[in-house]
Amino acid sequence: FAQVSIAEPVVDYDINCGNISAAVGAYAVDEGIVEVTEPVTRVRIHNTNTGRVLVAEVPVVNGAAAVEGDLVIQGVPGSGAPIALDFGETAGGVTGSLLPTGRELDVLDASIGPVEVSIIDVSNLTVFFPAAAVGMSGTELPSEFTEEHLEAIEAVKQAAAKALGMGTDGLIPVPALVAEPADFTSYATGKVVSANEIDLIARVVGGRPAVPHKAYPGTVGACTGVAARIPGTTVHRVTRQPGEGEIRIGHMSGVMPVRARVGRSGEEWKVEEAVYYRTARRLAEGRAYIRTSALSSGPGER
Repeated sequence: FAQVSIAEPVVDYDINCGNISAAVGAYAVDEGIVEVTEPVTRVRIHNTNTGRVLVAEVPVVNGAAAVEGDLVIQGVPGSGAPIALDFGETAGGVTGSLLPTGRELDVLDASIGPVEVSIIDVSNLTVFFPAAAVGMSGTELPSEFTEEHLEAIEAVKQAAAKALGMGTDGLIPVPALVAEPADFTSYATGKVVSANEIDLIARVVGGRPAVPHKAYPGTVGACTGVAARIPGTTVHRVTRQPGEGEIRIGHMSGVMPVRARVGRSGEEWKVEEAVYYRTARRLAEGRAYIRTSALSSGPGER
């Protein structure tokens, strides 16, 4: 997966995209890349960015990926056929370990002061921290993120990257602020989401330039679900635990349900399941033609 910046001449290969992952499964079915079975085809997808495998369960009708369905993703218009994405096998894709520091909770010496964080490496490497650590409640809309908030969030991200021995100019670790359930207004609908409808609140800032995500990245959702199952993490502390059921993440545009299971293997935590749902359909086919000379010329010469 490659993410092209819309503001800088930069292509990032250090993350994965949960939406594109769903499209990969549907494409593999439609193009006959995998053996198709109805009503569901299981597609194992190798993410070469991280060397890990994720699993897409694609609904199939008449030999093709189903399009029509009742799944509504809050923050996305319309509905579609549900594609289940399981990132349970992706732990340690960047750092080699689900808990890169070996601990559920760390205190980072960020430029804004000491901050409690949990760094989790599954689906997308993420650093979770309390919203209050950056002067926020967690219920903010995009317009309520000030420059001071964004700078504080970036400071936590950079401190986490340094703690892992990584560069500070990449997109990971993804910074995610979390808080206990509370009523908030959906950016997508303008309606109030009740605290009773969610198990925790989370907000993500990312991209180039870094801006508040107006919903919630699927991969970070899977990571959030796993973190919520591990006692001692910043996410577990704010989550209303729903037993073995889904964990409902209250994000900028509504609610994202995820399924997560973890277990112990000796002294280590192991991810058994990290599932969320997406929809995908083919939008267009076409060809783009370029000059042969452009293949060997520099960006300024094309």
